Amino acid sequence: MTGSVGRGAAPVTPESHLEWILAGIGRTGTAMLGIEAAHGLALAEDVTARISLPLWDASAMDGYAMRAVETLAASERAPARLRLIGEIAAGSDEDPALPAGCAVRIMTGAPVPSDADAVVPVEAAAGESGVGAWGSRTVGILHPVAVGANVRRRGEDVRAGEVIAWSGESLGAVRCSAIAAADVDVVLVHRAPRIAVVSTGSELRRPGTGLGRGQIPESNSVQLSGQLAEAGFMATTVEHRSDDAIAFAARLREVAAVHDVVITTGGVGPGRHDVVRLAHEEEPGVRSVRVAVRPGQPQCAGRHSAGAFVFALPGNPVSAAVSFELFVRPALRALAGHRRIHRRRLVATAGASWSGRAGRLQVLPVTIEESAAGPVCRPAVPAAQVSHSVGRHGGTDGYAIVGPERSGVREGESVLLIETGSP
Repeated sequence: MTGSVGRGAAPVTPESHLEWILAGIGRTGTAMLGIEAAHGLALAEDVTARISLPLWDASAMDGYAMRAVETLAASERAPARLRLIGEIAAGSDEDPALPAGCAVRIMTGAPVPSDADAVVPVEAAAGESGVGAWGSRTVGILHPVAVGANVRRRGEDVRAGEVIAWSGESLGAVRCSAIAAADVDVVLVHRAPRIAVVSTGSELRRPGTGLGRGQIPESNSVQLSGQLAEAGFMATTVEHRSDDAIAFAARLREVAAVHDVVITTGGVGPGRHDVVRLAHEEEPGVRSVRVAVRPGQPQCAGRHSAGAFVFALPGNPVSAAVSFELFVRPALRALAGHRRIHRRRLVATAGASWSGRAGRLQVLPVTIEESAAGPVCRPAVPAAQVSHSVGRHGGTDGYAIVGPERSGVREGESVLLIETGSP
């Protein structure tokens, strides 16, 4: 196992640690899926439109289709009277001929007759007169209309054969809808990764089952499963293991053989009972390092010989959450083929001062409020107690990212944020 969590080893930067992870995590395989089933996945190849959009010249309004030249002399005092010879509804395949002085009533989205070159909206007409069959009714046009008015031209949105979605793009609801509108029913996507979450610690107990001296509720699996879901992934295995080094190593091998990724919490320090670190000592593809970040300094990651890529995160829930945001989330999105792997970041104004320590990246849970001048952030937990403020961490809206060149933040200064709390 390369690297060391020992005190003598120099810490690596968060950027270099993530770069090392991304270089080794690879990509999941691909599959052809129906567009409905592909929602949330990443495209593995470009998608081209099978049809033009619109598929034909279509009306943009409910109104009347006609030749624009018929309206050149129209005015409110002397409307151009056109004889109505029919009606075209959306979905109709009719293409009636338009003799001189004639028009047809037309609905939004209906194909415009080949002989027509403009549509007048209902509200711009004087209304229909006459009764009985088509041909005995007329409509008055109040103003001249330009050629092409209120007509959606064939292919003006998308042309058949045009690329409408690119490899690596995430299939959200709007993109799926656009692909379906272009008459594409199946797409090639990257398979969703199989992910296991394993929390460790003999002191941990399931919430609500009663606690003895020295015991605490297990919350990391709840947190990580939720973070995975918010990132678009699903944990396929979630379990807790005690601090038995031999049993844990055996179970880790079993889990790593049937998953793409295994995320563990706890046991990554240099101590005698840090079972996760011990289980990886004979794994040449896994490295244990100290990262210049607070919280979340001890990190373990790499390719397990049984197959899965492993992330061994600190056991403190706040440290685990920060580690997930900085390293696991972007790596999982890269693994699943997504082009955009990082959250968008925003700049906020600090609504309070807090102290830090220069020389390492400080990631502080914050609350975020909107103001007339933009977002304002305040510490959700005391900066000096960030690693163990588990309860107050629940009020977090995001994380302030304070660079290693700054020893702290003063009220009114600008701060870079990762926003996580918005719906």
